[in-house]
Amino acid sequence: MTSLYVREIPREEHLAHLRLSPDVSHLQIPEWGGVKPDWLPESIGWFEGETMVAAALVLYRPLPGTRRFLAYLPDGPAIDWRTPRLERWLDPLVAHLERIGAFSVRIGPPLVVRHWDAATVAEGIAAPDVRHLHDLPAADIDGFALDAAERLRRLGWRPCKEDDGSGFGLGQPRYGCRIPLAGRSVDDLRGALAPHWEQSLRTAETAGVRVSWGSASDLPEFYRLYTATAAHDGFKARPLDYFRRMWQALNAEDDDRLRLYLAQYDGEVLSAALMINVGSRAWHSYAASGRRGRQLRPSSALLWRMLCDARAAGAETYDLRSITPALTEDRLLGRLRFKTGTGGRAVEYLGEWELPVGSQGKVLQRALGVYLGRR
Repeated sequence: MTSLYVREIPREEHLAHLRLSPDVSHLQIPEWGGVKPDWLPESIGWFEGETMVAAALVLYRPLPGTRRFLAYLPDGPAIDWRTPRLERWLDPLVAHLERIGAFSVRIGPPLVVRHWDAATVAEGIAAPDVRHLHDLPAADIDGFALDAAERLRRLGWRPCKEDDGSGFGLGQPRYGCRIPLAGRSVDDLRGALAPHWEQSLRTAETAGVRVSWGSASDLPEFYRLYTATAAHDGFKARPLDYFRRMWQALNAEDDDRLRLYLAQYDGEVLSAALMINVGSRAWHSYAASGRRGRQLRPSSALLWRMLCDARAAGAETYDLRSITPALTEDRLLGRLRFKTGTGGRAVEYLGEWELPVGSQGKVLQRALGVYLGRR
């Protein structure tokens, strides 16, 4: 078997590769590098001889006062994770990143370990003695993903620590919700809605809530709702410039990569969200709503329109992003109930893994952790 090597590739070469192999995370497209101002982006390719067989986006985070970097591949890389020889892919990756000056490498294998059907999750939420998704029978467990975890451990990689038991760590979420769209009609999707979700949608439709696409000029209106959501849910809001940069970066190559949806009633925007489209997958991002008009259920009308639009555009999966795996009464449980009420599956990913590089790797990992903790 021919050895692989990794080198930097031009942005245009990365984009050309994605046109042939488009099914990667939105966090692994070259455009995403323009969204993150604190990170230095690099497109890389794996080569077998002169033929590129895989590509990825690496984000470098400099450690202040040094010429060393944390190298991060969110939701990636998109390589052959089912091979018994992961080192064939990962060793040349680490060698390239070490040449660049990385003291640590963090990856997010795009693998689902297990998933739970919506009905099972609903039963778990209703059962007082069920406290975690792992207390419920999984609809499927992927043995290949479990094998990949064991191979990573043998190669020296370790799972990244999370902030708490909620699954919302410093990197990408460990648990999410996905709605399968492939081969399903609108009637199929509507029939899979939970009774409480169907009632909410009917309420919005009867009231006359209207959902439409927005433009860059509507981002301040979206941001008004987003900051209200942040204050209500207790998280730190990103600045408006972040979303303006996201709009410009993601729509630079494809003007339909990022969409803004607005739910309105009587001329007032009550709810909004972003949809990111890459390959056969659509991501529901930064859902936002204010306190006014909640009884009209605008968020249900908004998500339903986005779901139908994604299906019509050919998406095979609608990704609702993060959920909590804890089935206890807290502020995140309502989000879990709302997302899985669409008929979506709760999924557990393999999670993020890290590898210290060089003799100072572990020391510099701790130093970066202290620095980020003070920001």
